[in-house]
Amino acid sequence: MKGLKRFWRHITDGMALSQLWNQFHADARSSYRLYSQEIDSRRMPGTGRVRHVFRMAKLFMWAIIDKLSPARRVLLLIALILFFPSMHLTGFWTSGIFWGCILLFVLLVLEISDRVVMKRDLQIAKEIQAWLLPPGPPQVPGLEIAFATRPANTVAGDYYDVFPRPASPSPGGTYLIVIADVAGKSMPAAMLMATYQASLKTLAGFSSSLIDLAGRMNNYACGNSQNGRRFTTTFIAEYNPATRGLVYVNAGHNPPILLRQTGAIERLPAGGIPLGIQENAPYESGTATLQGGDWLIIFTDGVTEAENSRSEEYGEVRFMIMLYANQTEMPPVLLNTILTDIENFVGNTPQHDDITLMLLKVS
Repeated sequence: MKGLKRFWRHITDGMALSQLWNQFHADARSSYRLYSQEIDSRRMPGTGRVRHVFRMAKLFMWAIIDKLSPARRVLLLIALILFFPSMHLTGFWTSGIFWGCILLFVLLVLEISDRVVMKRDLQIAKEIQAWLLPPGPPQVPGLEIAFATRPANTVAGDYYDVFPRPASPSPGGTYLIVIADVAGKSMPAAMLMATYQASLKTLAGFSSSLIDLAGRMNNYACGNSQNGRRFTTTFIAEYNPATRGLVYVNAGHNPPILLRQTGAIERLPAGGIPLGIQENAPYESGTATLQGGDWLIIFTDGVTEAENSRSEEYGEVRFMIMLYANQTEMPPVLLNTILTDIENFVGNTPQHDDITLMLLKVS
């Protein structure tokens, strides 16, 4: 009995049945989206319900087969052929059913080996990406900062950072506050996120205005955006702790929320189009002066567009309610509260976009 329990713990990694079911449910929905995204599910005019179901089953089966390599398609075809004509045979060990099972097992082993290799590569990519993101918020005079990201897949296309600007002309120095969202997700978006980080850290070292910085980054992004298909929305701000002045450029990003201590709301929309769409695109900057008790909330669209099982979005209204209700908290507490509320709202629904949230409070 103890051996059976150890075996079960090894198979399940110690997860409870409810956790296993939730994981299976999420995996099944994710797999269904993968195979069904290329299928036209609309019912053809004059087609009955039963015929439509059979049509969808056929299309879904072909969608699965098309994901296999040609050699594995042939292996699957042979296995299926061995299954059905041999049902009348009495000797299991010599029947097509047995050899069909063997071929299906071989096919399963080959698919698992691919998945293991891919998972290992993704884990390495995740570790590399973690090096590109700040391990924790820096010490900025007069600011309390908290940030976090929740990737939809193993790697993400969101980027965030707060760091001293090397070429700042201000006597006390200034800090760059950055958040970016590359169009798409997973590995392609993660690779472009790495190029964004590299270009930002390089170009920020030159003594130039924030508008010039955004323009140079846009021109660099245009050379890596596949004719605008892989664009990047970003919010870049330069904060001066001595004056509490904020200069920013919003390149097509969700306008951050400036929540004043009085409860008043301001948005920060000034800027231009996302990076990577049009070379030499014009950008403008906006300014704001922060005061004690003010909040600056910067986020990607994965926050407000998180969906539950009824396809309802988390939305800015609920987001604002959480901000107002916890305005007196410190950034780490509010950050955890909002992320927990999003998780409760979404439930078991698979996450469809990266979630990144940055909170700054003026002390």
